[in-house]
Amino acid sequence: MALSQSQRRGPRAEDRAIVTRPHTVQAAPRHRREPDRADPAGNEVLTAMTGLVLLVGFAVEGVTILSLRRLLVLHFLVGMLLVGPVALKIASTLYRFLRYYTGSRPYVRKGPPSPVLRLLGPLVILTSVAVLGTGVMLAVTGPGSGQWLFLHKASFILWFGVMTIHVLNYAPRLPGMLAERRGRNGGGRMVLFSGPGRWLALAVSLAVGIGVAALTVHLSAKWGAAHF
Repeated sequence: MALSQSQRRGPRAEDRAIVTRPHTVQAAPRHRREPDRADPAGNEVLTAMTGLVLLVGFAVEGVTILSLRRLLVLHFLVGMLLVGPVALKIASTLYRFLRYYTGSRPYVRKGPPSPVLRLLGPLVILTSVAVLGTGVMLAVTGPGSGQWLFLHKASFILWFGVMTIHVLNYAPRLPGMLAERRGRNGGGRMVLFSGPGRWLALAVSLAVGIGVAALTVHLSAKWGAAHF
């Protein structure tokens, strides 16, 4: 029986390729862990920015103490205004603490503060909250509350001692902390106060403080004739 022309030629090239081509199995892609995009340098800049605002604010508050009767309204306004920035400073500090101790790699690589400052940090937070908290209570209760006045003065003395150590340790490093080193696109140069998000956070904290001050400044009238 005569073979057809296609049979005499043998299998086509496409068929031979199918037969001879080894069977390959594609490996399932491995699950890649998402990189930790935490930014400890940005957190440090935000903390330093807020710290600088608080340093100026508390310095003004200290000046008002020298002539409290004459500068009573200013003392009230500045004290209430600092509520927002103090809350932001505490939040940024606690955020770094939590990220470091929960094992965030960028924060672990950056490392913790010195042991002295780690011990001092909780005292700074507690005394700052105590000074502002007792001040708010004094504004609400008026000059008849001797207990709150005593606590306000006592907490201020403790706060002043703790903050003196804190400022002496951080003030020399403040310019470097306020400058953020840019990555590859920025050529590694230092940029002061970089990051619109940090500016926004600081602006919001100041807006909150201004709102608190505006709502409570009328309470200073209670202290107009008080002896302190």
